[in-house]
Amino acid sequence: MKQDNDLRNNLKSIRTRLGMSQQDLANLAGVTRQTISGVESGLYAPSVAITLRLAKALGCQVEDLFWLERDLPEIEALLSKPVPTGQQTRVSVARVGGQWVAYPLIGKDAFRQDMIPADGESQTLTGTDKVRVRLLDDNLEALHNTVVIAGCAPVISLWARATERWHPQLRVQFNFANSMSALHSLYKGEAHIAGMHLYDPETGEYNTPFVRDVLGGREAVLITLGVWEEGLLVKPGNPMGITTVNDLVQRGATIVNREIGAGTRLLLEQKLQEQQIPFHDVRGFDYIVQSHQDVAQAVALGAADAGMGTASVATAFGLGFIPLHQSRYDLVILKEYLEEAPVQQLLSTLGHRMVHSQFEILGGYDISKIGEVVATV
Repeated sequence: MKQDNDLRNNLKSIRTRLGMSQQDLANLAGVTRQTISGVESGLYAPSVAITLRLAKALGCQVEDLFWLERDLPEIEALLSKPVPTGQQTRVSVARVGGQWVAYPLIGKDAFRQDMIPADGESQTLTGTDKVRVRLLDDNLEALHNTVVIAGCAPVISLWARATERWHPQLRVQFNFANSMSALHSLYKGEAHIAGMHLYDPETGEYNTPFVRDVLGGREAVLITLGVWEEGLLVKPGNPMGITTVNDLVQRGATIVNREIGAGTRLLLEQKLQEQQIPFHDVRGFDYIVQSHQDVAQAVALGAADAGMGTASVATAFGLGFIPLHQSRYDLVILKEYLEEAPVQQLLSTLGHRMVHSQFEILGGYDISKIGEVVATV
């Protein structure tokens, strides 16, 4: 029988994962090798009897082998960042503020260390900022139970994984973004929570002035995740003897810097201004990377002598650390999201010992006030 255009199978992937050749599977299922080849290539739709034999031979359910393409739902979603028009793109999907949002899995956004599984495949709609997303399975409940956090603190992923162990039905999507980008993602409805660590020297406040400015009157709360140490990451043993930002210039050190909007870049600029050091007197000031981990890796590999980062990241990479500042890392949440069950479940774990243990063993964090509401705007 010729294959139904809507019938799909992953017979080949399951067979090869089990180390079987087409002939091996044919022998177990009592069919010809040509039958196996025809099914895998989509040229042949097997009978019910052959389908059952294949499932039994592979030790799986029929539904694991075959499905109808039209059974998978499609949704319309707001695209969180531009992609080429007409291009099919792997995306993650979440429900934020009553609308679907699609997050393209392109470039670095497709990875943490391993590749991130996609929820669907999108097709951009010409002339709009929306996409049509063909989901890869029909588990809409998981998408509804997704909390999206934008931020740059590596501990967010530790918190997310610990929470998912405690609440197996909850999914936490961590989108990497510097403090200002995270705040703008919150404002645009692309995230439930924004993580940030920006200090305003004029008011002596952390984060709140920036939240007021960007959110423009929308009501939000700021909840502390912790206070972390920020400073200069240097090579092990600090061979250049760097102790202050003055030493960066006096000793001819090459630094690696963060992009505009990152909290550590803002801190570096503030420290240089305090010492009346022009930014471009610092060698490497325009050498830009996109994360705390990228800064640490540049120093560890010898591409730079120093860079601004956190004590916990320095420890993770085995680097020296020169403390310059303690910064409060806050979670900013629009009040309209606070009553949503997935958000409540996530926030409830801030007091859980499992979460505290992950932070404590990492080091470089004071979590004595974790979970406290420090401001409302």
